[in-house]
Amino acid sequence: MLDLHCHILPGIDDGAKTMEESLEMARMAEEEGITHILATPHHMNRSWMNEKKDVLELVGKVQAEIDREGISLKLFPGQEIRIYGEILSDLEKDTLLFTDELEQYLLIEFPTATIPNYTERLFYEMQTNGKTPVIVHPERNRAIQEDPKQLKHLVEHGALAQLTAASYTGGFGKHIQKLSKQLVEANMVHFIASDAHNTNNRAFHMKEARAMILKDFGRSKWHEFDQTTKDLINGDPVIPPTPTSIPKKKFLGLF
Repeated sequence: MLDLHCHILPGIDDGAKTMEESLEMARMAEEEGITHILATPHHMNRSWMNEKKDVLELVGKVQAEIDREGISLKLFPGQEIRIYGEILSDLEKDTLLFTDELEQYLLIEFPTATIPNYTERLFYEMQTNGKTPVIVHPERNRAIQEDPKQLKHLVEHGALAQLTAASYTGGFGKHIQKLSKQLVEANMVHFIASDAHNTNNRAFHMKEARAMILKDFGRSKWHEFDQTTKDLINGDPVIPPTPTSIPKKKFLGLF
């Protein structure tokens, strides 16, 4: 399995605190069947500023330790970028990291409670410049919880979205779990990733999520998620299925 969202780098955000904790996470990932991880520290989020050059350097150090320990895991450099208005200008300054070497896909995080008013304009400008925004954990955004049509609108206009494994398995509560299943059913999310921060309360849950997806939607849905994740890492075109609406009667029962 590939994991495209993980806070495995030590001491730079709210993920792993030490190199040893990074190695513990790497061992856990290996046990879950994860072979490749996109290391995505927070960037432009409160006090967490992790520019491209710093992430590249730290990924190299952690990978060296992983190899020394004989752990079968490959890290790629990335960022979880909190949305802000100057993304395009910072792309020109080369301070941001993509999911892929072809520099097409960016992981974008919304604030917990809202979707900024400038989001649609910024996403349009990004796509006009050949960059595709990938919205991380939309199921945990309060505005989307209250009105999933807001996510549907962004996806219809070219954005992609990544669901957190623990959201699907119930780690964030039954309401978010129910919404997560509805978003999968409605084709509003296109990838599943761990967003792992440690080996305890924010672990990977990828193996468990895979089993639940297979049970709920069959092998073809998991294969679809697996392929789109590979495409995202490789910089290949991601062609998602057409999103549908969550039936109002189902949505109104969410909370």
